[in-house]
Amino acid sequence: MIILYGIANCDTIKKTRNWLDTARVAYQFHDYRKDGSPETLIRKFAQAFDYHELVNTRGTTWRKLPESARRDLDQAAAIALMCAQPALIKRPLLQSGNNWLLGYDEARLRDFVTGD
Repeated sequence: MIILYGIANCDTIKKTRNWLDTARVAYQFHDYRKDGSPETLIRKFAQAFDYHELVNTRGTTWRKLPESARRDLDQAAAIALMCAQPALIKRPLLQSGNNWLLGYDEARLRDFVTGD
């Protein structure tokens, strides 16, 4: 079973969900705002990806952070920030067993769901 992690009102999540639905791929959606973003989950992400990859530095949540938080970011600080503000987690993030995919790319998404 594929798990799609994200925020329901995110345009990239909507695009990913639409792609999965159109391709008739079964998945479970984990909404950070409704289902939470506990530290254990974020640490699981950090085992699959470097924290630099996980932190969405393009969004308004990142830009609203104090300069000191952005400048002094290390793994512990990144995990704490992503727990407190899940909009900082790059989207989409998909998991299928031990396989992970971060970011929207149709070719990579197609390979991910087919197991290629």
